[in-house]
Amino acid sequence: MLRLNQNVVLALLTLASSLFLLFQLYYYKLYLSPKNGSAFSKLKGTLTAQESPRWLSLFQAAEKMGFQWLEIQGKDPRLEGMVDLSGTEIPLHYIFKLPAHTIHLVVFYERSGNYLWHGPLRLRQHMDRTFVHFRKLHYGRNPGAYDKPELMLISVDGLKVKIPKDVSRFLEEMSESRVLECRYKEAKSFFQLYPDDVSLDGVEFRKKAKSLLHLALITLNSLGVKFWMSSGTCLGWYRQCNIIPYSKDVDLGIFIQDYKSDIIPAFQKAGLPLKHKFGKVEDSLELSFQGADDVKLDIFFFYEEADHVWNGGTQAKSGKKYKYLFPKFTLCWTEFLEIKVRVPCETLGYIEANYGKNWDVPVKEWDWKSSPPNVLPNGMWHVDEWDDVIQLY
Repeated sequence: MLRLNQNVVLALLTLASSLFLLFQLYYYKLYLSPKNGSAFSKLKGTLTAQESPRWLSLFQAAEKMGFQWLEIQGKDPRLEGMVDLSGTEIPLHYIFKLPAHTIHLVVFYERSGNYLWHGPLRLRQHMDRTFVHFRKLHYGRNPGAYDKPELMLISVDGLKVKIPKDVSRFLEEMSESRVLECRYKEAKSFFQLYPDDVSLDGVEFRKKAKSLLHLALITLNSLGVKFWMSSGTCLGWYRQCNIIPYSKDVDLGIFIQDYKSDIIPAFQKAGLPLKHKFGKVEDSLELSFQGADDVKLDIFFFYEEADHVWNGGTQAKSGKKYKYLFPKFTLCWTEFLEIKVRVPCETLGYIEANYGKNWDVPVKEWDWKSSPPNVLPNGMWHVDEWDDVIQLY
């Protein structure tokens, strides 16, 4: 196999992280500087690497070494909520090739949830699909999210490069890195039909719910417990890119195999006393913690069957059990309220199971025992079990 000039390879490997810094500086300088406040809506472009004198010499050097290169751009999701900047494109991937070599650079950007993001590998219609064997470029096909890794410097064949210090952790994240973005366009249409609640109560509730979600994230992450936004919290993200102001709680889901006995004491240590515990680990477990000013944190545990998953519900006064059925789903990341948090990848099916085909119409009166279209009676707890499976605090 041909050996490449190490200086060129080093420059190309450095390019991905440098592009991130380059765009960040340009973004803050031109998009957010007070000097440009009045001209904010006029800023449509972005500075790509080849437009910078610093990087122009790099591309020229690569071409002199015989490399051909291709830039793939895409929308910057950080600007999608800004009307004037929505659609702004940034570099996502660079592909350099020689007859016997291909170097694929995936460009990472920092997001407000203190994590790194890369965009999808998507070819435009006009692009040459014979440039390389694109089907062999597996990394970065879908947009991905990663915790910011600590890097270390190593030497490979005398070439000094940086890699994640915890390589195993990074590789594990790769298989579960897919990202879904908030649906800003659909949220805007929703608010045109149903104006947002900007009352003092609505604003205060969202503030408290955001704080509670952040605290839950910190607590469960400290235990290594995987969770996702469920029920009304998931609906708010999917439908309106925000907390539903009249929901009065924060809802999370956890697969029962990820349950840990440390969850209750961890939340209590974080200042959230247990409000109720229904069910048991083997059947219909549900936890509720009391946040500030009557804002609850409800955690529903999900059980997998052959062709569906379900979570349970318990009526405290009667001992009646209920079961909520969902189609099977996988988990993706999203950015919500400035945090990196999971949601079901198959979000629409999840939402429709819980709220029906008219999920996009606000419903303020909701009976958890009869309103969900996916609820079924599931028997009763035997009275001898009540002390264990119906605990109110």
